[in-house]
Amino acid sequence: MSHQEHRHGAPRRLAFAVLTASDSRAPASDGTGSALREALVAAGHEVVRYALVPDEAALLAQTVEAWLQDPAVQVILVNGGTGVSPRDVTPEALRPLLERDLPGFGELFRRLSFQEIGPAAFLSRAFGGVARGGKLLFALPGSTAGALLALKALILPEAGHLWVTIHPEDRHPEA
Repeated sequence: MSHQEHRHGAPRRLAFAVLTASDSRAPASDGTGSALREALVAAGHEVVRYALVPDEAALLAQTVEAWLQDPAVQVILVNGGTGVSPRDVTPEALRPLLERDLPGFGELFRRLSFQEIGPAAFLSRAFGGVARGGKLLFALPGSTAGALLALKALILPEAGHLWVTIHPEDRHPEA
């Protein structure tokens, strides 16, 4: 089946969870988490979970593991903690939860980011993949511009296609 046929049968509405990893933000000052949630709703998706936790590997993993077991969640977006500072632990905390890595996501994100910010783009450790239960997991930068770039340029155009590839039972019957 071609990617066009997969896209045609892909669900138009997915259930997202948004997690912000930050030591310095509170829910009221979480601009990136808020921007992601607004963009998802504007694109016709549902945001079923939101949380903000400190940059602590155990807390990040615990939150994402709970969402992986939650039948209401299909896609998990984590923003923050993907840089190279000592407190940036998102990749170490969450990569072990992946069953299948999607290296192209990180590669394409850094390429797009390079076009916007230059060589600092290679400092990003953003990644994506398929986690337990076929749930989609993406780790994005904490910067609002970077997270929205990843969401709008890469995740939103392909999330439904990716979901129906993994879960063919969710294919729209009219496709």
